[in-house]
Amino acid sequence: MPRATQDEQQRLRYSVSLVRQGKHSFYTLTMPSEVLARTCAVTTRKEDPKLGFQRELDEKRATEIAHYIDEGVGTIPNSIVLSAQPTADLKIIGKGKTLEFTDAPGAFLILDGQHRVFGFAKAKTNLRVPVVVYNGLSRTDESRLFIDINTKQRPVPAQLLLDIKQLAAIEDDAESILRDIFDMFNDRVKSALNGMMAPYETAKGKITRVTFNAAVKPLLELFTGREIDEIYDILNNYLTAVQYFIDQKTSEPLLTKAVVLRAFFGLFPTVAQRVQDKFDGDYSPTNFAEVMAPMFGNMPLAKLKSPGTSWVNLRDYLEKRLRSKLTL
Repeated sequence: MPRATQDEQQRLRYSVSLVRQGKHSFYTLTMPSEVLARTCAVTTRKEDPKLGFQRELDEKRATEIAHYIDEGVGTIPNSIVLSAQPTADLKIIGKGKTLEFTDAPGAFLILDGQHRVFGFAKAKTNLRVPVVVYNGLSRTDESRLFIDINTKQRPVPAQLLLDIKQLAAIEDDAESILRDIFDMFNDRVKSALNGMMAPYETAKGKITRVTFNAAVKPLLELFTGREIDEIYDILNNYLTAVQYFIDQKTSEPLLTKAVVLRAFFGLFPTVAQRVQDKFDGDYSPTNFAEVMAPMFGNMPLAKLKSPGTSWVNLRDYLEKRLRSKLTL
């Protein structure tokens, strides 16, 4: 069990283990979060353009971490990575088993975990935190380690996190609905997006959960009171009509392009309103197609094959064509 004592000179001691990796050695230990909060510092490029390398702190993110700690809902097992500074006057005593340093602001420079440390400072709850401490590093060494830590570690793909949130029982209502609708588009034979979905990881020419959720989430407020099957049916009927017109121009699966998919979902409220007005809310593929037919007439295929990077611009272009072809 790690232990800490404090003498009259405000020196703190913790049991440590020495680890050697490559040309560097470091110490592993645990510290109270309150000690980290008062002894650690960061150096940003803004504060020190010549020697700084850390990104600026995001107070909102730190506050979220503090709330997570205070609510006691989970753990933060990742190690905070520190570099001892001259202020720490770090010493290894007790036959190499104990690390001693001065309890003072700026004793350590944070190489990884600055938002967690900032969150610890804002939290009311104190806890033990895994820590890695380097000693005797130059600023060049610190900068290189910072780069390695932030480029060699790959984050979990966002679409995988969305897929497993159900297992973790942390989905909100919107995420649950979006997951079910995505799965219907992925699984059902008559889905307009059948064969176009990538439910678990990024795949070239496939629609991920991240892209799908970003496109469909703003539409959920239109379906208040409807069952998930109804939402799927209406959206699928709409995309079936869209795909019908695309098929007249090309065999390429253009809806797998994120910009094209988001543009057509962005157009949905305008088209649905016209179907509601003209066909008394009968959202069949035929009625969607009748409303959109003039918009697709003589549309240059290049607008969909090479849509650019802005789905908003493409949606606005489609809306403009829809308005210009309106007849009363």
